[in-house]
Amino acid sequence: MQSQSDKLVVLITKGIESEVSSVAFTIANGGITAGLKVSVFLTSTGIDLVRKGGQRMTHVPPLDPLSSLIETFLARGGTIWACPPCVTARGYTEADMLDGVIIAGASAMHAEIKEGAATLSF
Repeated sequence: MQSQSDKLVVLITKGIESEVSSVAFTIANGGITAGLKVSVFLTSTGIDLVRKGGQRMTHVPPLDPLSSLIETFLARGGTIWACPPCVTARGYTEADMLDGVIIAGASAMHAEIKEGAATLSF
């Protein structure tokens, strides 16, 4: 049985070292433009994308700078979850994260998937 949903979950495992992070946030913003409720779950080095200042280290022309992509995503109502063990493993705390980032386990992502959210992984 196929369920339909207006939700999208984007799983990002790449950080400031990869152009894939910019592509992922470009697609996440596109999902909001398409009328989807979009959530991003960050794991592994993806955590560095939302460490204050980290997102300013990546820009993949012709895409918008990663910092702008993330700011726009949050301003448009997107949700960003950061994996708690991944945050802790890097020595970060909530104070190190951009405002609006939620440190939450995979259960937050799983709840959206159970409600029919489509998923993309980067």
